[in-house]
Amino acid sequence: MSKIEKNPLDIIQEGMSRRDALKFMGLSPIAAGVLASSASGNVTKASASDAKGKIVIVGGGAGGIMAMARLRSALLNPDITIIAPNEKHIYQPGQVFVAAGEYAPEDIMGSNLDMIPDDVKWIKDEVSTFDPDNNHVVTRSGEIVKYDFLVVATGLVYHYEKIEGLTTDMIGKNGISSVYLNDLEKGTAQGGEITWQWFNDVKAAAKNGKPRVICTQPSTPIKCGGAPQKILYLVNDFLKHDSLTADFTFAMNGDKLFGIPAVNETLTKVVQPRYGNITNKFKHNLVAIDAEKKIATFETKVETKGAYDEDLEEYEIITTVERVPIEYDFIHIVPPMSAPDAVKNSPLGWQKGTAAGWLEVDQETLQHNRYPNVFGIGDVCGIPLGKTGGSARHHGPIMVANLISQMEKKTLHQKFDGYTVCPLKTQYGKIILAEFNYLGAAPSFPLSVGEERWIWWAFDLYMLKPMYWHLMMRGLM
Repeated sequence: MSKIEKNPLDIIQEGMSRRDALKFMGLSPIAAGVLASSASGNVTKASASDAKGKIVIVGGGAGGIMAMARLRSALLNPDITIIAPNEKHIYQPGQVFVAAGEYAPEDIMGSNLDMIPDDVKWIKDEVSTFDPDNNHVVTRSGEIVKYDFLVVATGLVYHYEKIEGLTTDMIGKNGISSVYLNDLEKGTAQGGEITWQWFNDVKAAAKNGKPRVICTQPSTPIKCGGAPQKILYLVNDFLKHDSLTADFTFAMNGDKLFGIPAVNETLTKVVQPRYGNITNKFKHNLVAIDAEKKIATFETKVETKGAYDEDLEEYEIITTVERVPIEYDFIHIVPPMSAPDAVKNSPLGWQKGTAAGWLEVDQETLQHNRYPNVFGIGDVCGIPLGKTGGSARHHGPIMVANLISQMEKKTLHQKFDGYTVCPLKTQYGKIILAEFNYLGAAPSFPLSVGEERWIWWAFDLYMLKPMYWHLMMRGLM
């Protein structure tokens, strides 16, 4: 469902139609390999564990639903309670495709009613307090829910309010957009729809001049770290299809475009030069916005050389923080993100360090470091990598196997290697499939992680969504 007048995928494939692309994907060894490998992880009831214990899962997003489905299959007599307020379920990776006009908002909406079976107790509420010392949680309504084993799958929360002058009701007005905006409890995914309108507003402005467009990335860890650049490149390519352009600024807190060298090199030497209109503002973190005057203010750290220390034989480095105002016509904002307050304010969060407030779990076993009957899955985990849906899919079988080993009083053998995947959309019809783990690049197929390929666009657009609903959320991959 593309709103681009001519399908860019057809252009890239030199005439291959969407129907042919679907046929290709259906027959491809890539799709077959993914499906075959997913089946190998399934547990039949004949081999299911007879371990006993009341399991409480907190969260009804991708991580919580996957954990629930896998535990039901892995246990002979599961006793599972899931605490989640949301009946609606959003395929969140699809937000960018909605923003690009490739999906309609309804294309990414599903229902937990279809995925949570009757033999799982469902408390339609959220947890306000975690009390791991007494093995219970307290819901927003005041209900105390006891557990023997706890799975924390709360996801993360967006903090638009931490940007001075910004409120969520301003998004979609005065040139401000954010693809992340949604309300899981109400089941609305307005961020994608607002950003698709923003694409078109930028195009309209580009017909009458050269608008100034800013795309931001905050200083905190974020869901899908490549999303800010996906918007940057897609809106740029959207203009390019009509021979239009704009002045783009990409402002991020980091000092490089991507952490994997091969990907960073392609972005630096191929993707951005192809557009020729992007100014990178590294070490710039958005802290304030004046929507009326259309001024975004960033904080950047400036290091200056101080006095020479003869004993150390080096100059003292003085770090100061400066505020940098930048005028814009349009701005796409990625908000700061964190674990929910219930996790941050509980004994379960990391108590200090760069991961403070995120769920304290071992980066390999996903078991809590201080409460062995507590495990984590998904974005809430305070580990070096893994805030993507692809990571949560890899968390699932590892976390479940280790949880069952804990229930059986056995040693935990399964280890998460940090697998993270970012389908980085660099233009309509092209994606860099950046796969990496704790050690670096980790491609699933013998293809360079730094190359743009149309096959990844087809795979992401046509295959991943049905795989998400029919395999991942069913615990089948």
